[in-house]
Amino acid sequence: MNKEIQMTEKDKRGGKTDRPMAREEALENALRNIEKAHGKGAIMRLGEAKANMNIEVISTGILPLDIALGVGGIPRGRIIEVFGPESSGKTTVALHMIAEAQKAGGIAAFIDAEHALDPEYARKLGVNIEDLLVSQPDTGEQALEIVDALVHSAAIDIIVVDSVAALVPKSEIDGDMGASAVGLQARLMSQAMRKLTGIISKTRTAAVFINQLREKIGVTYGNPEVTTGGRALKFYASVRIDVRRADSIKQGTESLGNRTRARIVKNKVAPPFKTAEFDIMYGEGVSRLGSIIDMGVELDIVDKSGAWFSYGGTRLGQGKENAKATLEERPEMITEIEEKIRTKLLAEGEKPKKKGTGKKTAPFEETAQDFADVSDRDPAMGADE
Repeated sequence: MNKEIQMTEKDKRGGKTDRPMAREEALENALRNIEKAHGKGAIMRLGEAKANMNIEVISTGILPLDIALGVGGIPRGRIIEVFGPESSGKTTVALHMIAEAQKAGGIAAFIDAEHALDPEYARKLGVNIEDLLVSQPDTGEQALEIVDALVHSAAIDIIVVDSVAALVPKSEIDGDMGASAVGLQARLMSQAMRKLTGIISKTRTAAVFINQLREKIGVTYGNPEVTTGGRALKFYASVRIDVRRADSIKQGTESLGNRTRARIVKNKVAPPFKTAEFDIMYGEGVSRLGSIIDMGVELDIVDKSGAWFSYGGTRLGQGKENAKATLEERPEMITEIEEKIRTKLLAEGEKPKKKGTGKKTAPFEETAQDFADVSDRDPAMGADE
């Protein structure tokens, strides 16, 4: 009996206290072996890694869109998809992102798979075209290999691919016109996403993929619209932005631009489904002053009485265009209003109340129908169009 009691007391003194130490030792040995085999940083405690996992952003250069994204811009080290109908402003939005990255001293690359980049228009948007890296690849494989090489260099801050729909697989180009190529583009994009996601995160590169819309045949209920390139990009993208033209901006009978609506349909870094509206003027790009005036009015930072705009007791002008002209002559006032808007919205996490501007368009929504068009040949990835 005494022997059993002594053994129990020994277990209490030694066994149970030694066991956690043994586990900790085994864990440390395992961590050392992992780092030895795969390099330092292959595994670490989240508390140590947290500093490297904080979200860094690149401003879009479009104030309402920065606010809608919830973190002040697009996240670095992530994949972003910008999609929408034709002539909705997708490339314009992407070029503004490039311009902002360059202003911050970053290096940008543009993969022009559509062979449609206008250098003069890019310059007007603020892009430094002398330093912008541009590639016009012949095939989808070539385009994605160039993206892979640039991202691996760890020297690129933002890379834009325009567009996914134009990433044509080599086998399709070499084949006959009209030959079936079901699932080829989806397979290409799926492989590219698997290869690129990890290195994009490690190098803190913002990878922006512009995409087009197609309509599925025979859809009676639900949204028939679907993006090209299969499902992979939808899953791997941290942010998906749906860009659509909401209304025309006119002065008399002359069209000056478009009122554009951008909806965040997916967001892994902030709450999704927020909407931003801004003006895209022909030949000029997104009107920064127009966005500042609109958001200033919504947040009661800029006063509007009838058609007159004023700020801090200073009259800016009658009508939006006159108010913009006044602000152009006072850059310090522009900066002051913009800072107040950003502080109020980003600090408090508020969303401005939308006022009726332009016609309402049905936002692009992912439904069960969007996942129905799966290729019979490759059910894991879906059809490319």
